[in-house]
Parts: sequence; C-alpha cells; structure tokens
Amino acid sequence: MPNKNLTHTIYALATPQGRAGIAIIRLSGPKTKTTLQTLLNNKIPTPKKAALRKIHNPHNQEILDNALILWLPSPASFTGEDMAELHLHGSPSVIKGVMQALSHIKDLRAAEPGEFARRAFQNGKMDLTQTEALADLMEAETEAQRRQALRQMSGALGQIYEDWRGRLLTLLAKMEAGLEFPDEEDVAARSGAEKKEIRAIKREMKAHLEDGRKGERLREGLRIALVGPPNVGKSTLLNALVKRDAAIVTREAGTTTDIIEVSLNVGGYPLTLLDMAGLRDAVGVVEMEGVRRAEAAARDADARIFIFTREAFSEEKRFLDLAKDGDLWVWAKSDLGLASQRDGRDGDDGGRDFLVLSARTGDGLDLLWGRLEGLCRCLMGGVESVLMTRARHREALDEAVAALGRAESIGGELAVEDVRLAVRSLGRITGRVGVEEMLDRLFAEFCVGK
Repeated sequence: MPNKNLTHTIYALATPQGRAGIAIIRLSGPKTKTTLQTLLNNKIPTPKKAALRKIHNPHNQEILDNALILWLPSPASFTGEDMAELHLHGSPSVIKGVMQALSHIKDLRAAEPGEFARRAFQNGKMDLTQTEALADLMEAETEAQRRQALRQMSGALGQIYEDWRGRLLTLLAKMEAGLEFPDEEDVAARSGAEKKEIRAIKREMKAHLEDGRKGERLREGLRIALVGPPNVGKSTLLNALVKRDAAIVTREAGTTTDIIEVSLNVGGYPLTLLDMAGLRDAVGVVEMEGVRRAEAAARDADARIFIFTREAFSEEKRFLDLAKDGDLWVWAKSDLGLASQRDGRDGDDGGRDFLVLSARTGDGLDLLWGRLEGLCRCLMGGVESVLMTRARHREALDEAVAALGRAESIGGELAVEDVRLAVRSLGRITGRVGVEEMLDRLFAEFCVGK
C-alpha cells in the first residue's frame, strides 16, 4: 500500500457536531507529540494515562479549554502511529477555537472521511475484513448486527481466509519445488498428495459459500413483503407491527398503490416490511402499475407474509407463483369472523399452516412476532456464526474455488498458476493485494474522525 499520505499529521472532531457535554478531537501522525507540546506548553501526560491539562492557543497563549488529554505513542494506538485525543468541553466555541489552533500548526491537516481507519489498515493494525466490520459496527441498528460486526472485528472471519491462504502458500511452494527439482521416483505420490490437499481446501471453501447469504442478509436486513388481495388488512397489519400509522388505512380497496418500506427490529434482527398494492386484475393505469411493482417486489423479497380473509382467499396462480418455502400464511380480521378460529387447520387452507390474527385487536400478533423471529434466525444465522458479510467476499471465494477446481484436474505449471490465482483471490479479501480502488470506496463511507 502506498504510504505517501502518512507523512502528514491529521486531526478531526471524532464526536458529532453541536452542543454536548464532551467533544473529542483526535490527532494521528508524526507531529502529534510536538503538537501536544505546543498546545500544552510541554506538559505532555504520561503515555496511556488521561491527564487534565490546559490547552493554549500557540499564537497568544490564551487558554482555550481545560481538558482531559490522552497521549498514545506508536505503535500502541488505533492507527499504529503516534496518536492523541483531546477530551474537551462540548461547546461550539471551544471546539472551534481548538480546531482553528490546530489548523495553523505546520504540517497538520484536517482528516478525510475514514482516514484514521485507513491508516490503521495501512499500518497493519487491522486487515480489510476487520476494517469492514468497523464500518458495519458504526452502522449497526440491532443487537444481531452488532454481534456480527464485533465477531468480525475480532478477526474471526479474516483468520478463516488467512488459514486457507497459508495452506495454499505452503502447497504452492511444494509444487514449485517439484517443478524445479523433479524426482522421477516420487512424482506420482507427490502429485496425489497435492491434489488431495487442493480438494480438501476447495471442499472447505464451498461449504463456507453455501451459507444462504446469511451474513449479507444480517448486515443489510431481511426484506419481507406483505402479499394478498386488496382490502384484507395488509396496511393495518403493518401499522400494528410497527406501532404507528405508517400506511394509510381505509375501507376502500386499492388504497395502497406504491410500495411502503418500514424498518423493524425483530428479536435483535433487522427487518424491512414491504406494504404494497393488493394483487388483483387492476382497474386503471395507476393500479395496474402498482400491481406490477407489487409482484416484482414480492418476488425479489427474502420472504413473504401471505394475508387473506375467508372472504378473500385465492389459490390463483399469481399467488402460488410467488410462494416459496419458509413464507408465512395469515388469516386476518379474526375479530370480524372472517378468519378460521382453528389456526387454519379445517381443511380449507391448502395444507398450509395459517396463523389467525386480528391486527385491530392485537389477537395473534404475538404468534406472528414469534414466527418472524424464527424466520429471521433461519435466514440470517445464529448469533455465534462466523459468516461472510459482503458480496466481494463471495466473488473472490468463487474465483478461488474455480481456480482450485482447474488445478485439481490438471498438473504441472498450469496447476501451479491456478493455485497462485486462488492465493491472490484470498489475498484480496483480507486486503493483501489489489484493493486500492475498493479501499477508496470503503473509507469514503466512514465519518470524519474515524
């Protein structure tokens, strides 16, 4: 990785703008210590111990604040460089005064988004999977997302890829040595052992890939569509689940024409509910477009909740074509006598396990909530799983598996080259090779000061 940017010392406000009890300004780089000496009149705290110090304006020695100072010399810091944190009183005038003082010190500059994390990566404090996990942790909205990000930050996911990479590097060295120093007596035995190891690693990678995209779903959130004919209570159910009037509800059929998306936390799992137009032979151009969008959204969703009443139950093809294993089925409006009172097990349910509920009174909502939590757990994995979280991991592993498949079926120099390609693909996941363009996109997603 090019280190041309590491010659500058950077600073940034690491807490949100505005009035607060405390504001933190971070510094990192080779001039951190001299900057502290300038601001604190040479009264630098003991490393790794917070100390109360007066911060002075270097131009006129005016006291800007009385603050807690942390001095973190390299390499025992987040970035691996000399770092410092100034824990100020959180008034806008104090923040502005200290930031202006820093801006006038030579060789200091304001940090770019994600630059502290980027320096940590460049200095070997984190691999790329850990850096991505840090971004995910800052965006985490549910307990399950937080746990997944923390597991990945611990290095558990990167270690899986590095173990495969290390085994392939060892195998690659043996294969290259075999080409350089062939021994007619043990060529067959050596080749057989090499192919056995290739098969073993490929099998482990394929098992890792066959995870149903659980980690990616957990990171992005599950999308569940509410599907049914018009006026069966889809919008009423949405409002009941999110406990607010997110969708308009009237007695008139066809009220919802566009797709309404509402986020929900179900047992610590992130979920987005999609309310949409009721599926029927549309009347008019607007409803026709609404039905088209509804069918497309239902088809693309991770799962569906099919909602019917006894007066509006349909086995027509448009619903059956959308249904998949794991979808939930609901008899709605039980308070109006329009749903079975026997949980759908009276022979008029197509053999499906219907839940009976009333969104208006709340009867049966706890059962639906439990089913939703079980669905989330099934589609997004258990809390201790170590899963892929990004599409780029999957793409690189697919390339590595394909390369090992070719290496397994051939021999000689071509097999060596394919193993080398597999090593390179794994290296891209942890950030060892060929990731500069992707890094620019990743760190641009970070806030300034992280």
